[in-house]
Amino acid sequence: QFLKEGQLAAGTCEIVTLDRDSSQPRRTIARQTARCACRKGQIAGTTRARPACVDARIIKTKQWCDMLPCLEGEGCDLLINRSGWTCTQPGGRIKTTTVS
Repeated sequence: QFLKEGQLAAGTCEIVTLDRDSSQPRRTIARQTARCACRKGQIAGTTRARPACVDARIIKTKQWCDMLPCLEGEGCDLLINRSGWTCTQPGGRIKTTTVS
């Protein structure tokens, strides 16, 4: 099966936009938009800090760490209100991701 131009293969994602704001000291805010062609029962999510198709139940239940969003060696914790997660690097640096 051949893909038309602009079509994604089933189960894959691509980054469409990526904006970075480093105007605040010691803080970078990044906003990313991805486009995914997920299979039935899957939805766009994040795996190993990259856009990926993940089990839709993870998104519905907001158990973000179940999709393995952090890089290898980082620890994942849910934000208190389940609006996202944090990835903690071994050196203590924390990356916070919120879902909108």
